[in-house]
Amino acid sequence: MSALRQRIETARERLRSGRFSNEASISTGIVLPLLDALGWDAFDPNEVAPEYKVRQRRVDFALVTKGRPAVFVEVKQPGNADGADRQLFEYAFMEGVPLAVLTDGATWSVYVPAEQGSMEERRAYLLDLAERPPAESADRLRRYLERDAVETGDAFERARRDCQRAKQRRGAQTAIPQAWANLVASRDATVLDRLAAEVESASGYQPEADDLAAFLDSLRPASGPLPKGKRAASLPSRTSRPQPPPAERDGGLPSRGFELNGEFVPASTAVNLVAELLDRLARQHPNLLETLARRTKTKKRAFVARDKADLYPGRPDLAHMSRPIGDGFWLATNNSTARKDRLVRAAAEEAGLTFGRDLRVRFEK
Repeated sequence: MSALRQRIETARERLRSGRFSNEASISTGIVLPLLDALGWDAFDPNEVAPEYKVRQRRVDFALVTKGRPAVFVEVKQPGNADGADRQLFEYAFMEGVPLAVLTDGATWSVYVPAEQGSMEERRAYLLDLAERPPAESADRLRRYLERDAVETGDAFERARRDCQRAKQRRGAQTAIPQAWANLVASRDATVLDRLAAEVESASGYQPEADDLAAFLDSLRPASGPLPKGKRAASLPSRTSRPQPPPAERDGGLPSRGFELNGEFVPASTAVNLVAELLDRLARQHPNLLETLARRTKTKKRAFVARDKADLYPGRPDLAHMSRPIGDGFWLATNNSTARKDRLVRAAAEEAGLTFGRDLRVRFEK
């Protein structure tokens, strides 16, 4: 175990026992031992300068390289850090110090004062020694405070990048509710079709398009008007099924059908397309339907099976929604476009074909 990790373990034990009653005890018992393990000469006031003077004020510690302060460290009692970050920024700005650290012994906030935005937006990382594993804590402290990294400027660059990434992540997180509202309001065909396929997979039955749209509407937050260029789509009718996007529907083909190894085979319906394709592949690969049946079966139902009853378990009234394929197999015909697409792709993979090159499919007319 490294010296740094050992000292983190010691600090955690002392924090749990409540040994630190003031800033001086935190500095002596946690901060200086950790800085020493990070390569700083904690006993050299020219390198770890205590009570560093900034005009008429003082910073608890300045970490000095090449004769100039590179990091300011401000120590506060637990629970007394409110407002201390603003004070620390002022010190750093006055001296042009690139990194600033605020700690109460347990938590360590690493800031890049020169970054734009609020104080929170200028924080590269918040480390809690009590919560994070010692090995992870050691890695983080080395990343920002190891002496060699500070002296070369690597620590500053890492903190700056981490600060920018954290800012970008917060921006994306903030946009998630509005993005979801836009997606729900647009009733995108891909979303509807994927939802329909999942409902079918879970229940064994195709949902009504109106029911899908109503469910999505129930999830829409009251988030105000859509941004410019976005508008809600009209409600799908009960006779219209959600469809995949054009790029998937067309397959680069002139009409409904499939192209297998350069030969185009037209189909009058999407069901006929799937059945004819599986028949052809089964003739070339005798075990394909057996493996396809096992691969595509869900907890609720099968889509290819030797026993017709496995296609719609407990629903003999749906048995007519099937047709024979290959040598003794049955194909369920009550499937969404997305399910047909997955079935075709799985069959292509079992046959050793590259979908989109050896096999292309178009489900729409």
